[in-house]
Amino acid sequence: MNQTFLVTGAASGIGYELTRQLLELGHSVCACDINTAPMQALVKPTQRPDQLRLERLDVRDADAWNTLVDRLITAWTKLDVLANVAGVLRDNWVKDATADDVNFHFDINVKGTIFGMQAALRHMLPRHQGHIINIASLAGLSPVPGLGLYSASKFAVRGYSLVAGMELADQGIAVTTICPDAVQTPMLDIQKDKEQAALTFSGPRALSTEEVVAAILGPALKDRPLEIMLPYWRGAVAKAAGSFPSLSAKALNRFRNSGQKRQQAIRQGKDSTQK
Repeated sequence: MNQTFLVTGAASGIGYELTRQLLELGHSVCACDINTAPMQALVKPTQRPDQLRLERLDVRDADAWNTLVDRLITAWTKLDVLANVAGVLRDNWVKDATADDVNFHFDINVKGTIFGMQAALRHMLPRHQGHIINIASLAGLSPVPGLGLYSASKFAVRGYSLVAGMELADQGIAVTTICPDAVQTPMLDIQKDKEQAALTFSGPRALSTEEVVAAILGPALKDRPLEIMLPYWRGAVAKAAGSFPSLSAKALNRFRNSGQKRQQAIRQGKDSTQK
């Protein structure tokens, strides 16, 4: 059955690939980003009228969220799924973080997600039906030195999403948090030369956007779980590290060294998604 989706961060990475595949499956999608130009590539002559809506959205603006969702309801009568994909990252040591860095991470990653949920819930709750999918990170399961603000913001996204999922379950609304490992996106590319980001590359390989989208279109939409970790074994390791930070701190140098070796290999041309 065709559904209506609102996807943020649709100009690149996971958001773009999710939108592309949803359209191929025949769903109606409102693709949003603060940068609208790259989304034009999603337009195809074979699409149904109004199957794809391209909207400029600054996720930090709660009023803009409400206005956009109201327009969608007028056009489509319902919003089945909200996918909060938009996210940002600046690698920085704790001692170097500026006020702008703090606001950047929490305004977009955290407030943007919450504002989107609130706007969608105004229309989902009266129908007792809907699904919200929020992209967090394995950095929201275990602290990542060098990416302190990003990690903290994803802890917040995950925590709020889990609370919302528990509160809303008996009202017909599912909230699923996706916690992926590093994903090959423009966000990953900007980290490959940064010492602070070595731990991002500590796994055997990066995920592809297609792998993350497969988890969204598969188990997330079908089973509507509270949380999905990608890959599961890395998520289990991250949860253990987050539960016992004193022990994980002792292994920090080993993981950082591994990440630095992968960074070097990627700079030399190795595909980040290959072991």
